Amino acid sequence: MLSHSVYNMIGRSMSRRRLVYEGKAKTLYAGPEPGTLVQYFKDDATAFNAEKHAIIDGKGVLNNFISEYVMKHLGSIGIPTHFVRRLNMREQLIRECEIIPLEIVVRNVAAGSLAKKFGIEEGESLPRPIVEYYFKDDKLGDPMVAEEHIAAFNWCSPQDLDDMVSMALRINDFLSGLFLGIGVKLVDFKVEFGHVFENEVPRVILADEISPDSCRLWDIKSGQKFDKDVFRRDLGDLMEAYTEIAERLGVMPEKSAVRPTGPKLVH
Repeated sequence: MLSHSVYNMIGRSMSRRRLVYEGKAKTLYAGPEPGTLVQYFKDDATAFNAEKHAIIDGKGVLNNFISEYVMKHLGSIGIPTHFVRRLNMREQLIRECEIIPLEIVVRNVAAGSLAKKFGIEEGESLPRPIVEYYFKDDKLGDPMVAEEHIAAFNWCSPQDLDDMVSMALRINDFLSGLFLGIGVKLVDFKVEFGHVFENEVPRVILADEISPDSCRLWDIKSGQKFDKDVFRRDLGDLMEAYTEIAERLGVMPEKSAVRPTGPKLVH
């Protein structure tokens, strides 16, 4: 737990923070004390490995609030996460972790690549949740991999993989109920994990974000999509879709504040 004095340092440090990493949807800066980072949510929307790209004003703000809500609730049921607290409209304070180079995807309903690959009608419920593994490498297009690849290339230990799958399925159970309560079907989602060291012992924790950028979310009654497929497939206004999720969860920020501000970086 960070002290109030450390939190007070955050505002003063923003103007001179150090860039650590910039991805397609988020930027990471050095945090106010060792072992922390500041995660900034961008307004960039990308699809097809960034071949399609647009700036959607306010998207980062909504993802920040939605991910904060989900991470807090997951923490309350015992899922260890990197989330510490939301700092402002676009930023979170998070624990620094060593990212495991795998994306864990859990599918409940046939959609996207799964439906296309196996010739299943999109929207068909799967007989059980399916867990898939993808190697995190944009240049390779994040290829799907098997447990044999993970073991052979030592991307993580067998125990790490067991922990990640166990947590992913618990997250699936929790999120399915959470979204069902607001009339939304959790079709599938992607999560990432990382290592933190506690008393020199590595521990796997949930990292990255959980938002409409990383989930497929459909209205239960109408089937309307409230996720990045709206952008990917040109189905309408992405901000309207994400706003619908934020409003149903009760985390919609003041609409006047859902505007881009841009990170400030001093080299």
